[in-house]
Amino acid sequence: MDSKTKRRLSPAQLDEVTREALGCGVISSEELTDGFANSVWRLGLDDGRQVVLKLGPPPDLRLLAYERHLLRTEAMVYQLAQPAGLPMPTLLKASFDDPLLGGDLLILSALDGVPWNRTSLSSAEESALRFELGRHLARLHTIPGTGVFGYPYAGLTGRTWREAFLVMIGALLDDAVHFNTPLPATILEIVGLVHMNAHVLDQVTTPSLVHFDIWPGNVFLDGDRRVQALIDHERAFWGDPLADFVTPTIFDELREDDPMLAGYRQEAGPVRLDQAARVRIALYRVYLYLIMLVEDGPRQYPEEAYARTRDITTRSLVACLDVLRAGSRNHAHV
Repeated sequence: MDSKTKRRLSPAQLDEVTREALGCGVISSEELTDGFANSVWRLGLDDGRQVVLKLGPPPDLRLLAYERHLLRTEAMVYQLAQPAGLPMPTLLKASFDDPLLGGDLLILSALDGVPWNRTSLSSAEESALRFELGRHLARLHTIPGTGVFGYPYAGLTGRTWREAFLVMIGALLDDAVHFNTPLPATILEIVGLVHMNAHVLDQVTTPSLVHFDIWPGNVFLDGDRRVQALIDHERAFWGDPLADFVTPTIFDELREDDPMLAGYRQEAGPVRLDQAARVRIALYRVYLYLIMLVEDGPRQYPEEAYARTRDITTRSLVACLDVLRAGSRNHAHV
């Protein structure tokens, strides 16, 4: 989708970037438009390689608070997750405050697979893929951190998961005020519901690396319809592994019979979906749906492309706020 955050580069600029970074010129280029924040191109180089260039938004453009240094977060994930055996492209170059373009850029090896959302699969193949995805998420969550929760590069962190999450969602609601985002409840009501339910976050005592953007468009499949790579790691944070079940079930719910859960449990052991876990998931859905609504402020999506997403996101946010209202009543009676 087109957005205000995407930058435009000429063929000459693309060639200059790759010559500086990799010592090779560009012989072909194609802009990849599926993403929402960064500018992305698939480039053919004169040494025969195919690579992907990701360029962050203009440095002077105000983004959401969590979006500060997005590509630095993504580079961190590549550096940590590739040695752990997670399937992903190879990070070839990371340049921060790039002298040629300003801002941050990454150059990655190009994939020859296809995104899951562009593939027609049988129900059995879908189930097998969800099982495999669950195993990959379990491996991702074993990567050791430094003990800090939240987004280190964005400066939204805490010593506990409760503290970090409240900082994260508080920053997002500040963004909603700045961008005058229409929401289905007042800021005060949303803050109150989150704080009334935040005690369940104390169950999380170790920060896990959470992708938080695993949807079929960010999962590439190989010719055998197995997971070739997980991509787009810039939304990653250190927090609760349960949060990674939110985007693969977006606008839906996590069910006990989901093959993704079975794959996760095979790799990582028991995952309890008790009432407290359901409330934690509701909190993470509220956070995700708020992101999807507030980000229209800096990105200024074309209305005809964004209207349906805004409508379904708003309805889903209302449903999750209702879950938090019920949780607040239950907690008040304890």
